[in-house]
Amino acid sequence: MRVVRSEAELESSLRMAQNEARSSFGDDSVFIEKYVDSPRHIEFQILVDEHGNAVHLGERECSMQRRHQKIIEETPSPIMDEKLRHEMGECAKRIALAAGYYNAGTVEFMVDKDKNFYFLEVNTRLQVEHPITEMRTGLDLVREQLRIALGEKLGFTQNDVKFRGHAIECRICAEDPDSNFMPSTGKIVYMNRTLGNGMREDTGIEQGNEISIYYDSMISKLISYGATREIAADKMKRALRDFVIQGPKTNINFLLSLLESPEYLPGDYDTQYVERTFLPRLKSSEMEQKKEITPALENALATASVLFKEKSEKSNAGLKTVTKSKSTKSSARSWLNRKRI
Repeated sequence: MRVVRSEAELESSLRMAQNEARSSFGDDSVFIEKYVDSPRHIEFQILVDEHGNAVHLGERECSMQRRHQKIIEETPSPIMDEKLRHEMGECAKRIALAAGYYNAGTVEFMVDKDKNFYFLEVNTRLQVEHPITEMRTGLDLVREQLRIALGEKLGFTQNDVKFRGHAIECRICAEDPDSNFMPSTGKIVYMNRTLGNGMREDTGIEQGNEISIYYDSMISKLISYGATREIAADKMKRALRDFVIQGPKTNINFLLSLLESPEYLPGDYDTQYVERTFLPRLKSSEMEQKKEITPALENALATASVLFKEKSEKSNAGLKTVTKSKSTKSSARSWLNRKRI
């Protein structure tokens, strides 16, 4: 993929994209589409049966991403209004019906700063983040998908769909944020979490499991639900603080830091936020803290090292004295014998 910002860049960028396509896929065909700078990524859950009935179950905000991979999703989107929801939801249904598609699915869009939306793709399956839609609508999407597969008609219309509250999902991954998010493997030696009211976890792991190199790094989905966005966010932060995994490294503290960032609750972020704003600020903050702490810490470590060395030398000297003293050995044996009696 190449971003072209001027006509002068078009020919060279097209040539590079064709060369990459040819070497990777044996086909140099490329297509050109509008580039939306710093968009939001918003998707709509749809259900469509083979009888021509379609409903949407509202949007999911998926803009909190790292390297184009979603890490926090929520519904509703903080930028959504009823007019935009209606337009995007109806568009999602038309796309599916025009394609003759029936199943559960997700229609994904990009939304610019002026709330213009652009079709991205359709995922013809249930998404990782489908639980937040279940929490907000009260529907079991797996059950609805199976009913569609059996040839049944949808049991409800668009007007029957009711949205309540707010839901957030965090993807907990076995990766090391301090090492450029490299995947982390190994045995889970300890695992504990406290899930209070309005919390849900979808996972397939437990204490004692081995995290290997052969699968995706995501090991758990943590979902919170509350009457408002603020309540759902507070529940999620509390659950993340109480979530403990020892063994492989995880992104739990990273997710917590994102939720506590000044941009999160106001909804002031887009798909570029993590790379452009959050990570550079986090790195700068860590460097400042290191500058402030290092001199005092170095002095403390030096003092501790000297004291530890002196204590070790005294301990070793005492040990040698005991070893060389026959009378001390005899006394020790007598004491041990008395203790056995």
